[in-house]
Amino acid sequence: MKDASLSLATPNPALTTGKQKLALALAGLGMLLLMVVWAAGNAFSPVPVLIASLGLMCAGVFVFVREEYLTRPEGIKNNRVWFGSLSARGVWGWLAAVVLSGFYTLLYFFPAEWFRGLTDLFDPLSQALRARPADKWFVYGSLYTFSVLVMGVKFMYKYRHNRYQLLRTVSVMFFQTGFSFLIPAFMQVMNQPEYYFTYFWPLKDYYGSPGAVQYYGHATGISIWFIVFSALMTFVATPVLTYFFGKRWYCSWVCGCGGLAETAGDPFRHLSDKSLKAWKIERWMIYSVLAAVVLLTGLLWLNSWKQGGVLGSFSQTYSSIYGYVIGMAFSGVIGVGFYPLMGSRVWCRFGCPQAAILGIFQKKKSKFRITVNGGQCISCGNCSTYCEMGIDVRHYAQRGQDIVRASCVGCGICAAVCPRGVLRLEGATADIGQRAGTLRTVHVKLEDVKILG
Repeated sequence: MKDASLSLATPNPALTTGKQKLALALAGLGMLLLMVVWAAGNAFSPVPVLIASLGLMCAGVFVFVREEYLTRPEGIKNNRVWFGSLSARGVWGWLAAVVLSGFYTLLYFFPAEWFRGLTDLFDPLSQALRARPADKWFVYGSLYTFSVLVMGVKFMYKYRHNRYQLLRTVSVMFFQTGFSFLIPAFMQVMNQPEYYFTYFWPLKDYYGSPGAVQYYGHATGISIWFIVFSALMTFVATPVLTYFFGKRWYCSWVCGCGGLAETAGDPFRHLSDKSLKAWKIERWMIYSVLAAVVLLTGLLWLNSWKQGGVLGSFSQTYSSIYGYVIGMAFSGVIGVGFYPLMGSRVWCRFGCPQAAILGIFQKKKSKFRITVNGGQCISCGNCSTYCEMGIDVRHYAQRGQDIVRASCVGCGICAAVCPRGVLRLEGATADIGQRAGTLRTVHVKLEDVKILG
């Protein structure tokens, strides 16, 4: 008879198949090529090496996800997320956080010479797209876009049964590739200033500054329209689109930060803190950053108007501090580096001023909400577990309350993982303010009925 202890000690072969091990080896070789070139500081045969590196990583991910999602029973696969070392803050999770945070620290705070090998490697691509040599920011943009595309394919395999998830993933892949990567490169080829159409004030604080108005207003004949576009997006499109669609139109369909969080960050979405304490910290932090960028913009315009006569040096110092602390350390080093520790929306949840403004509109004046059929809820907790924004969705579902939270990005994952169809993303005929007033009126009438009875 076979020893039971030996049987229990035998690894489950279904956890990682032979094809998946081969896929991991291919992806690892691709990453190793990048590391070797970076460490050597010299790109030997950059075109074939770049193609080989990115090709191996693509092939590895493609083989792995097909084996993971197409050869097993249907349904969303979140198997073992609380037991895997990478996805449960284990050894691999902490190592990943250190590597990601270290990469962003080098990117933002160290000189360009430290990236010499990678810039040489990506130089042929930069010459082809921008007609100019690569720099560390082009390398970063290329790897960022590559990550969104490759991990976007993985996300689409995982949620292939859900039309909403497929559409919004295609959307973030499209906007990141086209509007945040290819179009800025094409503009440089056409001798136009580089401009990112998917970012505007207050997320891109520079676009609301007098320096941006002066630069784009005189750079070329059409560049003044970039500032006009940014102003229209900030003051017209943001309130109008959020009124009809909620903040999801931007945070889950357009934004590059959200695009990376939804694709590369998907394996870590369950790590977001759902506690009341975390919610309180979130509200204090995100509105503090919004106040900081509003103050910064006001100081810069005042400084420009008075030609530096009022708080001139302080305005510039404050601008530099904001750029380093919020624009670099918070949004990059912590915002992405802490995916494996705090979930995929650290920056979006605690720091993004654009998300703060969108959230105010969504909570106070919007037709969008997640409606609840509370009678069907079985309190399984899937909705809360996989909410990347740290919302305890089950708390609302158990009480039959519509989920109207400023932080909700409308990703729809809570509805996708619900086994009972309790949650729905909807646009109502009346906005939230009108609906709240109606509910209060109904409540008062019911109280009158009780008194009369």
